[in-house]
Amino acid sequence: MKTIQFLVMSFFLPVLLMAQSVSDPRFEVRLEHTLFPGKDGPLIFFDQHHYNAFSLSGQYKGFADVAKAEGYRLEDHKTVISAENLAKANVFVTVNALSHPSDWDLPNASIYSEEEIETLYRWVHDDGGGLFIITDEMPSAGAVGSLAERFGFNVINGVTHRMDGQAELFNREIGNLLPSAVTDREGRKINQVRCWVGSGFIPPQEAEVFSILGDAYRLYLPSKTKDMEHTIQPDIPYISGVNLANGALLKCGNGRVCIFADASPFTALLKGINSEKRGMNHMDAQDHVGLLRNILEWLSQP
Repeated sequence: MKTIQFLVMSFFLPVLLMAQSVSDPRFEVRLEHTLFPGKDGPLIFFDQHHYNAFSLSGQYKGFADVAKAEGYRLEDHKTVISAENLAKANVFVTVNALSHPSDWDLPNASIYSEEEIETLYRWVHDDGGGLFIITDEMPSAGAVGSLAERFGFNVINGVTHRMDGQAELFNREIGNLLPSAVTDREGRKINQVRCWVGSGFIPPQEAEVFSILGDAYRLYLPSKTKDMEHTIQPDIPYISGVNLANGALLKCGNGRVCIFADASPFTALLKGINSEKRGMNHMDAQDHVGLLRNILEWLSQP
């Protein structure tokens, strides 16, 4: 087997991403027919307590700009998850949580305690909360594995690789973007999503999958991050992307869950010395703002 050459995407190394990417200052959000024009919409908690690699004022400013423009209220959540705190919020968002700030080799243990996981589950199932799990490739996928598993999702702690090396497009023509509540919303249909590496998962039967990997992908399973820094070595195990999803919805009791296995679609970044656009500001990502709006609306519904 030949060694496969490919560029390492920055999301595989969150610290390098912080150093090499910045929020695009020219990314402007102009929305029509916002849900909450009075800016008094549902409260979104944005997790900042679990070595999360992104912040609302940094790499996830684009996410914040869209949510605020829609009229949602945003608040950083910087403490242990508790029922008392969650009672104040409508949506809880976790993005690229990490088991450890710098040691990303296996094992990548759950960063969420059993108590936090059960508290989040009860808040969703019993109280009607909306949980948005945004993860990425190893080690982030491992850090949220137990949390996702509580809702029936088996997140694979690996790294996706599109075998033909082409842009990672998910659309109706290819057939890897599927009809769903968030892709077929009346008045705002989503026709294409662009990704930049990530992970995948096995969804529960009751989930509504809206994005799949398929046979165009392999999901590599390295034990050390250095094994994927420049090339995929021939001894790195992998599984096929067949039957693996990277975007799905789940109604859970009184609440709702959305999981997406790539953090990049909801950013608006300039990467590297050439200021390469990545996320909602990219030419292939014209539907990304709409997708984020649809997801947040779906999650915040009673």
